[in-house]
Amino acid sequence: MIWGGFETIFEQGDAVGGDYYQGFALAVPAQNKDAYTDMAGKGWDMVRKSGALGVVEAWGEDVPHGKRTDFHRATQAQDDEVIVFSWINWPDRATCDAAAKAMEQDTDMAQWEMPFDGKRMIWGGFSTLFDSASSPR
Repeated sequence: MIWGGFETIFEQGDAVGGDYYQGFALAVPAQNKDAYTDMAGKGWDMVRKSGALGVVEAWGEDVPHGKRTDFHRATQAQDDEVIVFSWINWPDRATCDAAAKAMEQDTDMAQWEMPFDGKRMIWGGFSTLFDSASSPR
């Protein structure tokens, strides 16, 4: 297990409540925090139009170095970089997959200047197993 403490730097829509989530971990140069937050806003505009329910972008505040594995190793973070953990809330995987196909075709997105090294970003898709807000007490 790897863990850390993060401060929300961008949040729009409903962060929870969907049936499918895309999670991301990446390393961003500390001086690019504002540029990353601006990019997150552009990204939200795009995924919202494709059916996303919400997004959270969180800046690492207390992300320890582990003895065997950690976010720093997973993202190959450099000394001047901060770990970012984020997720997109989707109603279902089909909506997420359709949005991904649309983004692959979007020539405007190809022109974006990314404030981080995307080759070291890790991500995955996750189905909801348990939602405490919707379970009976």
